[in-house]
Amino acid sequence: MSHACDTPITALSGVGKSRAEQFARLGARTLGELVYLFPRAYEKRGDVRLVSECEIGSTVSVILTVGTAVSSAMIRRGMTISKLRAFDESGAVEIVFFNSPFVKQVFTIGATFRFYGTLTLNRGHLQLTGPKYEPYLPNAPLLDFYPVYPLTQGLSSKIVAKTMRLALDAIGTTIGDFLPESVRLGMQFPALSYALENVHFPKNEEALTKSVRRLAFDEMLLFALAVSQSAVQNSRLEAVTVNPCSVKPYLDLLPYELTGAQKRAVNEIYADLTRKKNGITPPMTRILVGDVGCGKTVCAALAIYITVQSHYQCALMAPTEILARQHYEELSESFARLGYRCALLLGSTKTKERREIYEGVRTGEIHVLIGTHALLSDKVEFSNLGLVITDEQHRFGVGQRAALKNKSKSTHLLVMSATPIPRTLALSLYGDLDISKIDEMPKGRMRVDTHLVNESYRARLNGFIERTVREGGQCYVVCPSIEPSEEGGELYTLECGGTPVTHGASAIKDAITYAQELKEKLPHIRIGTLHGKMNTQEKDEIMHAFASGELDCLVSTTVIEVGVNVPNASLMIVENAERFGLSQLHQLRGRVGRGKRKSYCILVSDAKGETAVERLQTLCHLYDGYEIAQKDLMMRGPGDFFTASGDNFRQSGGFQFHFAKLCDDSSLLETAFRVAK
Repeated sequence: MSHACDTPITALSGVGKSRAEQFARLGARTLGELVYLFPRAYEKRGDVRLVSECEIGSTVSVILTVGTAVSSAMIRRGMTISKLRAFDESGAVEIVFFNSPFVKQVFTIGATFRFYGTLTLNRGHLQLTGPKYEPYLPNAPLLDFYPVYPLTQGLSSKIVAKTMRLALDAIGTTIGDFLPESVRLGMQFPALSYALENVHFPKNEEALTKSVRRLAFDEMLLFALAVSQSAVQNSRLEAVTVNPCSVKPYLDLLPYELTGAQKRAVNEIYADLTRKKNGITPPMTRILVGDVGCGKTVCAALAIYITVQSHYQCALMAPTEILARQHYEELSESFARLGYRCALLLGSTKTKERREIYEGVRTGEIHVLIGTHALLSDKVEFSNLGLVITDEQHRFGVGQRAALKNKSKSTHLLVMSATPIPRTLALSLYGDLDISKIDEMPKGRMRVDTHLVNESYRARLNGFIERTVREGGQCYVVCPSIEPSEEGGELYTLECGGTPVTHGASAIKDAITYAQELKEKLPHIRIGTLHGKMNTQEKDEIMHAFASGELDCLVSTTVIEVGVNVPNASLMIVENAERFGLSQLHQLRGRVGRGKRKSYCILVSDAKGETAVERLQTLCHLYDGYEIAQKDLMMRGPGDFFTASGDNFRQSGGFQFHFAKLCDDSSLLETAFRVAK
């Protein structure tokens, strides 16, 4: 029986209220949402080898016949161990399970199974501990790839896969293919139903590659349609007219001269704000792009000054409280000296102060309002809003950006991003925005020396952390994951151009475990942990403690890409560096070298692949963000720019990218925008 995509998942056998709530935490409430809950990786169980061909310490897939009955024993209270021996034509392996007494009924002498796990050597005997297993029957072929899904408490990958199978069968042919046949056939894409089936349960590697490529294009096309629609809508609007004025009073307050790139950007912003076209002023929709530390904030400050000179209010929205506070501290004093009042509105702002800010904004007494998502509140009513600025714009979705801009229908918009990006790619990703590029760093900014090392340098790295702290500096350690992987063995992912990437899960450093290990090894150093699963207040408290010098070392995920300025931080260590794009690594490197201390970035990787090593070595001698972005585009395609520093690229809170982040084919993105238009 077929079901529509909007059918609740409780229509599936075995999915009751409790199970449905677990899936809801992953964003899957209907069958349609469930089939778009994609695997994050795959276990490549189809690569079956003889025991004699397997390497010790590697993840292996072997077909073995059970040679002995299962023996079980209690090794301590609450812990049982079960063992059996199994063999193929080339050798034997001891199979070990803990707290799994039921395996006595599973493994009978003479039965054949496919085992998947890490092969070890124990007292001279080959051993698989807690492997995954499936009965091997000649007439019932097993899948080559097994999906590994994002999980939540109460759900295992096995449960998700079983439910996914039911959902795909239930939807059947009811899921419509929105891609025009002419486009689909011209691009040689499979049908949507084929792509969904084979991205969850791929029959082979070729089917998986085709499906990933098709679904990546779908994401890019939907994104391109949203951008193109936004550009059309903007072209029909009229904004407030800002009067020409001199910016010299604000420049006189600065202790330095603007760089040529900053002057160019300010002139472009000034021209946008003051121009007239056919008697009306079209809204400025401009993005200010440049490396971390290139001086975007002072350009934004001048945009604010130009606007308030014409008696319009300005709003500046930042993604975190600590970054909003930093902007407030940087701007409020200078604007106060020029006779303008700034206010700071955060989620944590006390009720009494919040009411006073609402009133000041409504009456126009507050000229510049700086804050976080709190600015989106219905209670924030501007008297005469003329300019909206969003910082680290990829953290805000189009919807959030529009919500703030819509506080006044005639508002100008300036967004800032610290992700340098090649112009051809920028024209696609920011099709609804004019681009100002700051490609020059302020004088006196020291270069951050960058080195690539492997795990054998671990003791020296710990020593480097100690020395940095002893000399009064601080350091960041960035890990690619938050918690230990719940899946053992190797995880296999695909670039959408078809390049297989296999990661050893056991080698992944996670922030929580690594921070604990570091505390044990360096007990005299004050170490904090920061990651995306913490709530906003927790993250801000930890970041504030680091910025104020209460912590010496911060072990974090990439959430620190969008962070406060910590001039005292002089060492950046990035674990499993091969798992990050070059532009992302360059972003992370930009968090140090912001003060007077000589700063270093250490990339730690045991990657053996020639391409991976070449990519990382590139960062050791390239320091220009735009050159790095161009190199990244050539080597990896546009996928890394979709990743940016979060899971969504400028569509946060709305559009989710999954396969587009894996894309290594620039032409796919260009085609998506061509089709959209």
